[in-house]
Amino acid sequence: MNTQNIEHGNDRKPSKRKFLFSIFFVVVALCAIGAGAYYVLVLSKHVTTDNAYVGAEIAQIAPSTSGTIKAINYNDTQAVKAGDVLVVIDDTDARLALAKTQADLAKAEAGLKRAKLDYTRRQSLGSSGAVSDEEVTTTENDMLVAQAILDAARVVADQAQVDLDRTIIKAPIDGIVSKRVVQLGQRVQAGTNLMAIVPMDKMHVDANFKEVQLKKVRIGQNVELTADLYGHDVVFHGKISGISGGTGSAFAVIPAQNATGNWIKVVQRLPVRIDLSPEELAQHPLQVGLSMDVDIHIAE
Repeated sequence: MNTQNIEHGNDRKPSKRKFLFSIFFVVVALCAIGAGAYYVLVLSKHVTTDNAYVGAEIAQIAPSTSGTIKAINYNDTQAVKAGDVLVVIDDTDARLALAKTQADLAKAEAGLKRAKLDYTRRQSLGSSGAVSDEEVTTTENDMLVAQAILDAARVVADQAQVDLDRTIIKAPIDGIVSKRVVQLGQRVQAGTNLMAIVPMDKMHVDANFKEVQLKKVRIGQNVELTADLYGHDVVFHGKISGISGGTGSAFAVIPAQNATGNWIKVVQRLPVRIDLSPEELAQHPLQVGLSMDVDIHIAE
């Protein structure tokens, strides 16, 4: 009796093992089918990357004339509006130069007036034969020379006025002052970098995608983005506005020499520019250089 029970129990073990293996294979098959369906329905319609950073068209502020810094009205992190006076350069030299050119301009105007009057008199006398034609021609040439001198004086006076106006440096755009390096009393030359202004309402994202991801990426496709600053609770929306004409390595100072004998293939990345919504930027401001996660809807 005991022997029969043992044999019966041994017969049940293979059946139970077979049943468990069947369940395992069914579960694996269902997982494979689910993964395939998820790829076809979701993953195949998106390309993503976390190699993306916020960028902006930063305005570099530099003087167009030389001089000594007289006043600085804004510091780093302060907001400015287009037209606000950022820096004032001492205008003493520029005002003296303008006064001199205005005096030269007045002198040139008087000279032209005198030359015209002389020509008019000679011309009336020439018609009656009181003076020769050569004398009339000479006074006419003197009038033309006086006109040229006046035109040159006006150009010099206009340039002096421009130099005076350039002693007041204004903000070209709305934004936040950043990287201010100028100090009060500093002597600066034309072109010296003083500060930068970051336009907070005109941000974009430079997303670096692998070349194998770009087959279906097109300009105008919708993009969803999240920033590490806000987490996944805040989703930004944008559109692809451009794709770079070359990889980062192609524009490097020392480009890769792929023609060498010990060449190793490396998957390249291509920058894709994504414009962000100004309304969303107003609600959730971003700063240049912040990390972003990017999801492009390539099915659209």
